[in-house]
Amino acid sequence: MSKLTGKVAVVTGASSGMGHAIVERYVKEGANVIAVARRKERLDELAESLKDAPGKVIPYVGDVSLLEVNEGMIDTAVKEFGRLDILVNNAGIMDDMAGIGDASDAMYEKVFKLNVYGPMAAMRKAVNIFLAQGGGGCIINVASEGALHACAGAVYCASKAALVSFTKNTAFMYLPQNIRCNVIAPGGISTEIGASMGNVNMTGAARVQNIVNLAPPAGSSEQIAGAAFFLASDDASYVNGDVLMVDGGWNSM
Repeated sequence: MSKLTGKVAVVTGASSGMGHAIVERYVKEGANVIAVARRKERLDELAESLKDAPGKVIPYVGDVSLLEVNEGMIDTAVKEFGRLDILVNNAGIMDDMAGIGDASDAMYEKVFKLNVYGPMAAMRKAVNIFLAQGGGGCIINVASEGALHACAGAVYCASKAALVSFTKNTAFMYLPQNIRCNVIAPGGISTEIGASMGNVNMTGAARVQNIVNLAPPAGSSEQIAGAAFFLASDDASYVNGDVLMVDGGWNSM
């Protein structure tokens, strides 16, 4: 029996990259997963590819910057599988690399709605489900090296720092109820997130390049999935409020 057999998880940003890899790992380890993303065809392909795995995938199509999607995906987990054990807030977008002097209100709203408000809404819903069930629960938020270093623009970095703060506060507030909340902070991982950048601010990008030049070779989505598997398992039962850097040592430079 795998360490996630019978567990029920919701994973956002599941149609590609790290979210896709996390769903694959969880389902192969026996978890039943609500896989959330906007691209239905990608989710359907993912579910089909895992139809013979020990766990089950149910696609849930939606934009997790919206309250109703964050609540609906968790309601679906409870309806389909009777409970919720794990929430992985993985979905996210980049900004345009601008420093604060060039940061726009439109970029702030766009990035914070997905990177901060979405996870907040999902965490609020999940925590109340965990409390009603009893027995605790596990939340994993996917932040970034950008929460600690200037490896992106001001808006993106601030959004990921906010996610770290949400995590630590939640871990502290619900420690007595055995609700664990941790962060994975990836470094340079080969994903499609760059496609969300749009028009790059060249001044900001030039400054950021000084940090990027120090980065180790890019990691893989499967390496992030390995970290997400560990944090969701009982092996991490004493890990709470932590920021797990999965960055090849980039944070030490």
